[in-house]
Amino acid sequence: MEKRSFWAVGTREVVYMAIGAALYGVFSWIFNIFLVIPGTANVAVRPAVVLPLFFGAVFGPWVGFFTGFVGNIIGDLLSGWGFWPWWDLGNGLMGFFAAFALLSVKEYRTGRDYAIAEIWAAIGVVIGMGIASLSEMWVSGADMRAVIFANFVPAAATDLVNGLILLPILLAAYMAVARRTGR
Repeated sequence: MEKRSFWAVGTREVVYMAIGAALYGVFSWIFNIFLVIPGTANVAVRPAVVLPLFFGAVFGPWVGFFTGFVGNIIGDLLSGWGFWPWWDLGNGLMGFFAAFALLSVKEYRTGRDYAIAEIWAAIGVVIGMGIASLSEMWVSGADMRAVIFANFVPAAATDLVNGLILLPILLAAYMAVARRTGR
């Protein structure tokens, strides 16, 4: 991995933003159709949530944010769920915060490197889903109990499980390809 500014947005980042958002949108749509959790407010089990976490942890905060934000818009619109900007923001924040691992990690090689990525991914999920869930109180008039148990707990729990299991796998695969190709 070449050394770049943490906040840089160039041609490379724009390409990764587009790829990440497209992948996240399509995979979210697939899982939104088949894996909605009963008794929740359109919360699905989403293995695709690893994509904004991965893109953030590898390519930076703006790539992670765009992947989550725009990818979630695409997935929701394809699913017929409409436009929910606070949930799009929450998904964007997951990818944004996952990128903070890059401040301590140059390449994902050691257990410590992966642990740092996992910690920042978990922080991103909790903050992102927390903000998205709490917004339901002001936007749709939900009470705190509904926000916690119909939105935050199912969304954060499934995103944490999926993200924390799949993130090290994607990071290891990406690093293997990057080393092999000399990138």
